[in-house]
Amino acid sequence: MNHTDAAANIADASWESRLAEVWREIDIYEPEAFVARIESLAAELPAASAIGMFERASAQDSTGRPDLAVPLYRAALAAGLTGLRRRRATIQMASSLRNLGDPAAAVSLLSAELHTQSDELDGAVRAFLALALVDVGREREAVATSLIALSHYLPRYNRSLARYANEITAPLDGG
Repeated sequence: MNHTDAAANIADASWESRLAEVWREIDIYEPEAFVARIESLAAELPAASAIGMFERASAQDSTGRPDLAVPLYRAALAAGLTGLRRRRATIQMASSLRNLGDPAAAVSLLSAELHTQSDELDGAVRAFLALALVDVGREREAVATSLIALSHYLPRYNRSLARYANEITAPLDGG
């Protein structure tokens, strides 16, 4: 790594640290002030930064403006957002779409997300998918999805619970 790369990594770590501090303190801010703090941090990144757009979307979402968040999530994803932020953007955008009255879009996004690389957000994907499934009238699938998510956190009975959860929807799947 050359000197320029090392300086960029230090700057990135500093920026991420300052960002994390603002997020930890979200409850001390009025919504507009919180959004302004995130906007200020995002402005330090290039204008087309996927990370900046994601953080701006998250701030809008966290302060009750899913209508402003969704276009920013879409822009962040289109700009090539990667890693955990990409997955978080998908979950958060799906939740916002559901809250804005489009649970079918949330089901579509989160169902596709089930087939991506597994990570610590798997349970969140399933939990928000379950909520959207209820909203589209697919309650049995919602229960099964919730139970499968829960099965990963139990100290015992994981396989049994997952198998039973899959059986809930088996007649719907034709099996």
